[in-house]
Amino acid sequence: MTEFVRNISPPPGAVATVSDASPIHYMVKIELFSLLAKSAVETFESGIFEAGGYKWKLVLYPNGNKSRNVKDYISLYLAMVDTSSLPPGWEVNVIFRLFLLDQITDSYLVIQGKERSFHGLKLECGFDHFIQLSTFNDARHGFLLGDTCVLGAEVYVCGERSRGKGEVLSMAKEPPTGKYTWKIVNFSKLDEKPEESPLFRTGDHQWKILLYPKGKDGGMGTHLSLYLALDLETLPAGCRVYADLTLRIVDQLYSRAYDDIGRAKRWFNAPSSESGWSKFISLGSLQSTNYLGC
Repeated sequence: MTEFVRNISPPPGAVATVSDASPIHYMVKIELFSLLAKSAVETFESGIFEAGGYKWKLVLYPNGNKSRNVKDYISLYLAMVDTSSLPPGWEVNVIFRLFLLDQITDSYLVIQGKERSFHGLKLECGFDHFIQLSTFNDARHGFLLGDTCVLGAEVYVCGERSRGKGEVLSMAKEPPTGKYTWKIVNFSKLDEKPEESPLFRTGDHQWKILLYPKGKDGGMGTHLSLYLALDLETLPAGCRVYADLTLRIVDQLYSRAYDDIGRAKRWFNAPSSESGWSKFISLGSLQSTNYLGC
């Protein structure tokens, strides 16, 4: 599909790419698409999903958004839902990617635009000309096979504010990703004092790993506790950062499939700059397996 993408014209202000990775936030399979396209219903709305601390849905116009004079194209949008609990004058800035599966090559056409702003008067953003209908319906491209298509979305919150207070809550301008490895030697000689990794940077912020060899809080004396901590010196006043985090203890003798892993999605700010697990792994399991193999 790479050659195909080189020859298409993405929506104005957007970039078209190919990805072998599935969208991490949401996927929806639409069956009997032809019935949807022929029905009197102008739009199809997906189920609700959560990303970046907010709730969203996809809105599809199978024959184009007629209110915007779109013809011969599919229109696809990201819509924000359940906003009644947000403060007056709220505004959320996001970068999002919309996906369409090529079912022949098992790869995705990905359309990404510039940063968009959602607020009380604009709950929907996306692409009037997501893909040309003739291209979508051409079985050689694999987008519509067996009268079925698959769409997806990734949504990254770049910033949010309440206009009444002027409070900026998150600062990332791109959806940053990063990996960090920390090797601890002479683990058996550690006492109950917490161990801190060197600071490492991901995006605009610095982080560190906190390890409690003898446990903390509910894991005291029975478990190893493991946390990710935000360096508050890199966080402007009144801000917070949303992170999709994975902490891992590596099996050093056998397959990475035996690693002990914790995953979470958390907000970090001044009152709550750490997130992790007081019972990450029991001390008995840690001593009896291969995590201390070298």
